[in-house]
Amino acid sequence: MIDIFQQDIMYVPGVGPHRKELLKKELGIETFGDLLEYYPYKYVDRSKIYHINELNGEMPFVQIMGEFVDFEEFSMGARKKRIVAHFTDGTGYVDIVWFARAQQLTKNLKVATQYIIFGKPTMYGGRYQFVHPEIDLAKDVELSTMGMQPYYNTTEKMKKAGMTSHAMEKITKSMLERIQQEIPETLPPFIVNRLRMVTRDTALRHIHYPKNADEMSHASQRLKFEELFYVQLNILRYASDQRRKYSGFVFTRVGEMFNTFYHSHLPFSLTDAQKRVIREIRTDMVSGRQMNRLLQGDVGSGKTLVALMSMLIAIDNNYQACIMAPTEILAEQHLATIKAFLGDMPVRVELLTGMVKGKKRKEILEGLTTGEVQILVGTHAVIEDTVQFARLGFVVVDEQHRFGVAQRAKLWSKAAPEEGKKTGIPHVLVMTATPIPRTLAMTLYGDLDVSVIDELPPGRKPVHTVHKYEDQTTSLYNGIRQQVRQGRQVYIVFPLIKESEKMDLQNLEEGFCRLCEVFSDMRLSKVHGQMKSAEKEAEMQRFVKGETQILVATTVIEVGVNVPNASVMVILNAERFGLSQLHQLRGRVGRGADQSYCILVTKRALTSDTRKRIDIMCDTNDGFRIA
Repeated sequence: MIDIFQQDIMYVPGVGPHRKELLKKELGIETFGDLLEYYPYKYVDRSKIYHINELNGEMPFVQIMGEFVDFEEFSMGARKKRIVAHFTDGTGYVDIVWFARAQQLTKNLKVATQYIIFGKPTMYGGRYQFVHPEIDLAKDVELSTMGMQPYYNTTEKMKKAGMTSHAMEKITKSMLERIQQEIPETLPPFIVNRLRMVTRDTALRHIHYPKNADEMSHASQRLKFEELFYVQLNILRYASDQRRKYSGFVFTRVGEMFNTFYHSHLPFSLTDAQKRVIREIRTDMVSGRQMNRLLQGDVGSGKTLVALMSMLIAIDNNYQACIMAPTEILAEQHLATIKAFLGDMPVRVELLTGMVKGKKRKEILEGLTTGEVQILVGTHAVIEDTVQFARLGFVVVDEQHRFGVAQRAKLWSKAAPEEGKKTGIPHVLVMTATPIPRTLAMTLYGDLDVSVIDELPPGRKPVHTVHKYEDQTTSLYNGIRQQVRQGRQVYIVFPLIKESEKMDLQNLEEGFCRLCEVFSDMRLSKVHGQMKSAEKEAEMQRFVKGETQILVATTVIEVGVNVPNASVMVILNAERFGLSQLHQLRGRVGRGADQSYCILVTKRALTSDTRKRIDIMCDTNDGFRIA
């Protein structure tokens, strides 16, 4: 049988040479199989009709049914016209607006005739309007057969060439009609049956054309499971190959470095959770296989201390250790923390980032090749080809979700044996403060064993989280002033960098100017993802050093920044953030001895799911309960 999935997209009705090139260049779609696996990004239920008095600005695309009352024509200059029609269903009125080709689009529309309008309602001048909606005569539409309408992402170049979502829908429909035979199953039948999943044939047909939400949901679940199933298989195969090819260094000795630190430099008693994790790491170190372990722990739970004590065991066994962080600021903070923990212990710790150049860089690189540098702290700079270790035995990767698997592998491969020789390679400890449910952790990090620090050191004050509405800014600003006057620092987080046409969110640039006026007697700085790295680092350092009192930022600050003096985190438009992001941002405060606060600012109209998220954040600081 000819493999229809490898057939050229050219053979789909509606795809000519021009569209074929466009699909290949813009979306990488060349075959039936490619198109089949280019799924819709959303669906709209075309079987439901809303009343005009039910509309709100939060709604996506909706349908209303009613009749036109009248049409008004407005001149826009240069022979351009705008037409506004008033439309009613008896429960209220909306405006239907046309700009381009207005007269052509409205010439066949009549008053006092029932129509179905499909589009996105937006508020303008105190009334909802639909701009260039789809319009059908009500008598021509059978609602029960309309089902869920799919929407496909297309590029600007495609839209200009007429390849809209609607065109993609028609092409995909034509292709599915051409595939007469059943699409082959790829999962073992016992898995499909045991989990009561739909077949692959059903899933691929329903993901593009579901009759209802249930069909769409079942298709989506089946395809997501299939993708994760094969990701997991590949990860496990990779882990199995690594264990077969390489062994891990065996660290049998717990010697002077570890014992001196444990008895003389430990800043506080270890929690039971920290002791348990160190035992798990020790077991891996003497097992003869390479350790690949994920260490999960909430902000402030003492992950860095556990990592340092593990690195000291490597040093006791005459090996070097390295810790890689995603940003220069986080790397510098790790360096400061490690040096503060070690005190006067004779351990040479160095920092290597993109900013370290010239003579200092040369000294560090030489120290690594001779083995004199025992702990290297750095960013992506540590995986450059010029960085070579004498005996790298232990690698710590902080905030794993910022690094790819390839980067992690490149770091430990600096001490990997020649191909074919089964000798030792470094142990790897991956640290994350992002709370991940254990089942999801196994999927994301299938090649890693999981350790959890699920308790905080005694005496640490939990961050007090409160919910405020955006019309309560007076009390919010007064609270910020009070904290700054007491010598504390404040984060204010915005969700967007520039205006979005789709979401009415506060803009960081405008917000920063407004906050500068409100807090004119204070020093403010701003940080966002579109700034150059050097500029961003400089602004962050000013805040870290206490030169500015209020840092206005986007979510670029969610990872790792440690400013013990910062006691307030204000998150604007908090309804736009997920639980994990909110928890990560809250983790930026509560690092000092003072009581810290997290203020979640939202609009008053919230969905039940959003209100649930806000309530959970206010109820608990436990990242694992949140996860």
